[in-house]
Amino acid sequence: MVKKRVSRVGSYAISSAIADPNCFSCSTFNILAPIYKRLIHEDHACRESEIRAYWLNRNEGILDLLLCEKSSIICLQEFWVGNEELVNMYDTRLGDAGYINFKLARTNNRGDGLLTAVHKDYFRVIDHREFLFNDFGDRVAQLLHVEVIAAFTGTQCRNSQEILIVNTHLLFPHDSSMCLERLRQVYKILQSVEAYQKENSLSPLPIILCGDWNGSKRGHVYKFLRSQGFVSSYDTAHQYTDADAHKWVSHRNHRGNICGVDFIWLLNPNKSRKVLKTSWRDAVFGLLKYHVRRARASLTEADDAFAFLKAEPEADYITYSGFCEALRKLNFIGHPYGLSKEETKELWVQADPDGNGVVDYKEFQQRVWNPTSTRCEEEDEEEEEEEEEAVLGYSVKNAVLYPTEAEKGMWPDDYSLSDHARLTVAFSPVYTNITSS
Repeated sequence: MVKKRVSRVGSYAISSAIADPNCFSCSTFNILAPIYKRLIHEDHACRESEIRAYWLNRNEGILDLLLCEKSSIICLQEFWVGNEELVNMYDTRLGDAGYINFKLARTNNRGDGLLTAVHKDYFRVIDHREFLFNDFGDRVAQLLHVEVIAAFTGTQCRNSQEILIVNTHLLFPHDSSMCLERLRQVYKILQSVEAYQKENSLSPLPIILCGDWNGSKRGHVYKFLRSQGFVSSYDTAHQYTDADAHKWVSHRNHRGNICGVDFIWLLNPNKSRKVLKTSWRDAVFGLLKYHVRRARASLTEADDAFAFLKAEPEADYITYSGFCEALRKLNFIGHPYGLSKEETKELWVQADPDGNGVVDYKEFQQRVWNPTSTRCEEEDEEEEEEEEEAVLGYSVKNAVLYPTEAEKGMWPDDYSLSDHARLTVAFSPVYTNITSS
């Protein structure tokens, strides 16, 4: 059944898109670890991991799907790293098909983790890093630094054909208090990628972020990544806007809700990106704005929110103590996984740019409620002579979801490989110009 459906969808669309030898494809797929899949077997509730025939058959079907698709990059989440037989099966079948595999378990022996596989006909692996968040969700991420092996050989491009690939699986938002930690996980990933580039003195490279982000286009993680210049490859391929969150889905969660949470993000080299720390602060203020409005259902205007954050009703400014008290009421601080003292202080510094110890209404509007910062505050004011440099980037040629019903915002009842759809994107090389001093 799997092979029959695959032959009709997905693979044709992608294989036709990558007929050009310079193109490559990337798939991301949360394959639902058997230790999490709930079953009713012989009138008893159990986990799929207890019944070998079930998990073995399903994962053979997953491998059939992946190998039929023949993506150049495969990023899997909820990979059952704790089962040696399953690990060996993936290593063997993917290895025999020409893939180089990298696995990473979640911390604290959670049992599942990540698998990233790159095809040796397309890529040479330069380096591989593992990022451990060491948070209460025990989340992790993988970074692969690869060089593309392709017929495309532009000599005017300094950064050759190197790409950074990231695979991750963010925390599930069981309640709104976890939104901050999910933002922090993305922040940690982007900090780690920046640190890797700096450590290795790399020129700006294309970055592909893959995974189960456990949040839709309406969420704060999505907005955070967009503020850093990342684009959703699937939405780009189908010319969807940020407002088109309802047009596709990729997951039916344990509550029965369907939503689009699996993304392959693309960032082409760009030296004018907003400073990461600034994006992080703006994202936290955006989350604060959301929670203030929830806490006071009648709040719609900035002046109402300003009044909520003031320590004293008669004052016409916000003090640091009043700011902290508001954060405590909104559950942003005062517990192990809230904002740290350093993070809280950094937010205050952004809100109080003149450093006079208070935030007046104008500063609140410009720095907290509707922050407008776009470029690096640390940039030198003196302008140096700039010249354009041609660098290699990538464009999205096509993107498909399997099962295809997910592309129409529906979830088929007969789909049983996972509770997630598989997303595959085809990329083609393109030169872009960036300015350099």
